[in-house]
Amino acid sequence: MRDILITGGTGFVSGYLADYFVRNGDRVWALNRDSKDQLPGVTLIRADRHCLGDALKGRLFDSVIDVVAYDAADVESLLSVLEGQPTYVLISSSAVYPETLPQPFTEDMPIGENRIWGEYGMGKVRAEAAARRLRPDSYIIRPPYLYGPMQNLYREPFVFDCARMGRPFYLPGDGEMPLQFFHVDDLCRLIRILLDTKPECRIYNVGEPETVTVRDWVQLCYDVVGAPCRMIPVHGDHAQRSYFCFHPYAYQLEVERQEALLPELIPLKEGLIQSWAWYQQHENTVMKRDYLGYIDEHFAGQDRD
Repeated sequence: MRDILITGGTGFVSGYLADYFVRNGDRVWALNRDSKDQLPGVTLIRADRHCLGDALKGRLFDSVIDVVAYDAADVESLLSVLEGQPTYVLISSSAVYPETLPQPFTEDMPIGENRIWGEYGMGKVRAEAAARRLRPDSYIIRPPYLYGPMQNLYREPFVFDCARMGRPFYLPGDGEMPLQFFHVDDLCRLIRILLDTKPECRIYNVGEPETVTVRDWVQLCYDVVGAPCRMIPVHGDHAQRSYFCFHPYAYQLEVERQEALLPELIPLKEGLIQSWAWYQQHENTVMKRDYLGYIDEHFAGQDRD
């Protein structure tokens, strides 16, 4: 049994992590402002991470999993007051790799500005630098697109909605753009391995070893819902993010380090089945975007046979 502090603890990734480690018998604390419902079995530390004061004074943790650090100040405010020497795990992002680098991206490549991700990516670059400076033995994890139960972004839920409404799906171009995913439960299992074994490598790309095309991913989502799928390609002057849930940016991470620790992953279709089951019961937790409004306004009539 470990004492684990998780920043956040109520959102998609942080909430799933908190629930996962509770289910695995650890004592879990969540550091947040108590603006959302707390998960069962998790002990709340109510505080703003930038104004911690004595909130963590006298508290000793075996591990800290920092999910909601988006810049150097986030990391510095937490690490400056942590007592003892807990294992520190920073959830970073694949957005730290400049899009100009050759692919697949490896952990040894330089990180820096990515024009697609902009300030979000640069914030993660600065957060990583602060972690390495203040805690050189930190573990840094760089995921691609995360998915699974508790998903609150309108990604696979958007496709599920199109499927259950019996709508055709509007593909960006020919639908061959590759996407790389990683199930949130696989993320949890990898972190548990890091905490258990303390490997020497400190930075890990994570994700499915193989990418999947947009077309195949959409088809899987429709299959999971049990609906037939008719796809309509979109060409011309339409911003992809107006009608589709991912940027027009294809990339892939090399994940050999991950595979050495976690060779078996949840198959994508199985993971989507879990996502669909969750979404049906928790639809109100998803932050929906009006893709369908744009589609109905700009593509009216294109779905006719």
